[in-house]
Amino acid sequence: MSRLPITKTPKVYVGGAFIRSESARTYPLPDAAGNFFANIPQCTRKDLRNAVEAAAKAGPGWAKRTPYNRGQIIYRLGEMLEARKADLADALAIGGTSKSAAAKEIAATIDRLIHYAGWADKYEQLLGNVNPVAAPYFNFTVTEPMGIVGVLAPEEAPLLALVSLIAPAITSGNTVVALASTSRPYPAIVLGEMLATSDLPGGVVNLLTGYRKEMVPTFATHTHLRAISGVASAEERQQLKQGAADSVKRVRLLKAEESVDWFSAKVEGLYEIRELIEFKTTWHPIGA
Repeated sequence: MSRLPITKTPKVYVGGAFIRSESARTYPLPDAAGNFFANIPQCTRKDLRNAVEAAAKAGPGWAKRTPYNRGQIIYRLGEMLEARKADLADALAIGGTSKSAAAKEIAATIDRLIHYAGWADKYEQLLGNVNPVAAPYFNFTVTEPMGIVGVLAPEEAPLLALVSLIAPAITSGNTVVALASTSRPYPAIVLGEMLATSDLPGGVVNLLTGYRKEMVPTFATHTHLRAISGVASAEERQQLKQGAADSVKRVRLLKAEESVDWFSAKVEGLYEIRELIEFKTTWHPIGA
């Protein structure tokens, strides 16, 4: 007697748990041949607000960890991706990525995580400063995480681009609420499974799936999101900037109309971290 295979029910990863959409809505995901593959959670504004709450709870603990420890945890996540390259390759293949292209994207994603793991205990020395002042004071500038960062992933490079946007944010102690690619969300689903079994505390990274037209307005106006980072169309950029002006958040957006080389070293490094931190300057009297 033949056996029916048990297929996976995709769920989003929020607050360290796997959940369905609050509305119970889904949208169909076809495979590379155009056949039905799975129902993907169609997250709502309520799901986004719940994810922000989870990120807010995880934020203080993550920010208080030593930079060295954050680097260890990010490195461990890279190790986990290395061990599950076959699963990631299958996830990318669903969206039509060839075997060779998938191998290249996975390798670049792992390398990007290791890159930021190395920066975790070094960026402070380069971005912080002891400032010369013409007065009897010590003047120090130190970095601090911004808080909760909203991430909007592009449709292309669904794994590499998503991780490239998340990694600099969490390296500096921020927490993240990310919206995955709409047309190719499955690599984000698999990434969530790896996050759940990694050393990264639940709530530090929260992954949502769904339609951008429903989610972007709430990303723009949610007052607890302190920054928005990602790729957006001209209409979305205008909407995000207007919403950000009302809620006073930083906006760092790449243009969806322009191709981004996510494999390039230009989209990684110290200045990507700098875009998602704040600077605090302290004065202290000499001799006090």
